Amino acid sequence: MESTHPGDEVDRIVTAWQRERPDLDVEPLTVFSRISRLARHLDRARRGAFARHDLETWEFDVLSALRRAGEPYRLSPGRLVAQTLVTSGTMTNRIDRLAERGLVERHRSPEDRRGVLVRLTGAGRSRVDAAMSDLLDVEAQVLDALPAEERPRLAALLRTLGAQFDG
Repeated sequence: MESTHPGDEVDRIVTAWQRERPDLDVEPLTVFSRISRLARHLDRARRGAFARHDLETWEFDVLSALRRAGEPYRLSPGRLVAQTLVTSGTMTNRIDRLAERGLVERHRSPEDRRGVLVRLTGAGRSRVDAAMSDLLDVEAQVLDALPAEERPRLAALLRTLGAQFDG
């Protein structure tokens, strides 16, 4: 089936590599160069959505992990590390900075007196909720280029590719 879409920058890159290195199978470029380029565009759009709510990407990551935890919106620093894929030292610094801004608070764990729980404040919840709404609006606009009936298939294909890195 012939594509009705005009060529894009990736098509030009692939064609050049095929010309210069016909001995290479450049098929992976047709997928992963597009994913990489799309990721850069999405990163810019996401950063813009977060900036409109005075948040950095890392701040949104921590606040959204707490928000997804549900009432009472608290997690241990270890759970936050696992969910955001950063080191414990990095997480400690992030919690400190968010606490200084009044977006999170530290509390003693009721189960373990030596343990600490990080709790989302009302201000943090308002901020992350607004940023999430803005983010979804931005991402929905990006998805508008793809027919709605094709989106579940794309999500499934990306899930399959990503599964090798999860767990």
